[in-house]
Amino acid sequence: MALTFQYNKTSLQQLEKQLKVRERSLPTIKSKESALRMEVKRTKDEAVALEKQLEGEIRHYEFMMSLWNEFKPELVTVKDVRLSTKKIAGVLVPVLDGIDFETARYSLFNSPSWYADGIELLKRLASTGVEVEFTHLKLTMLERARRKTTQKLNLFEKVQIPGYKDAIRKIKRFIEDEESLSKSSQKIMRANQEKRNAKNGEDAA
Repeated sequence: MALTFQYNKTSLQQLEKQLKVRERSLPTIKSKESALRMEVKRTKDEAVALEKQLEGEIRHYEFMMSLWNEFKPELVTVKDVRLSTKKIAGVLVPVLDGIDFETARYSLFNSPSWYADGIELLKRLASTGVEVEFTHLKLTMLERARRKTTQKLNLFEKVQIPGYKDAIRKIKRFIEDEESLSKSSQKIMRANQEKRNAKNGEDAA
């Protein structure tokens, strides 16, 4: 990172202030990055488990496939997906609170006897399907937040903090060299003045 600074005490104070801000923020960013990393892993595992569950449910009812030709899929629709939000490591993520279904009216006498079971089965499959999609959405949001936090952590740790420290070191060295040079110049000037004074004293005598 190319820092713009001047070789003076004002610039030094400003850089030291900026460095302190970043050093104080670093533990918080590290904790956030660690928490998000863990949450991403947990959500990935949850997504995999839900996908397996959905596949298992579909396989379990494969024997009914021939019956689905008689079924009217419009009998069951998703009426509402209830969501809320919560914060995970400072990131607002959605929470699936529930799924509401709407079942159309059908004749119990004229429809096959397994329709009621079919409706419940469709609800279960749809619920798991919605959970799978929702978990992938949540995972995408968490991964994006984790990537941004990791980028910020790397920026602070590997670029900005070393950059500020290097600039501070350069300014301090410059100021020290300038002060040493100034002291040396003063000593030379005093020595010359003393010589002149001594010579003037001899001439006067």
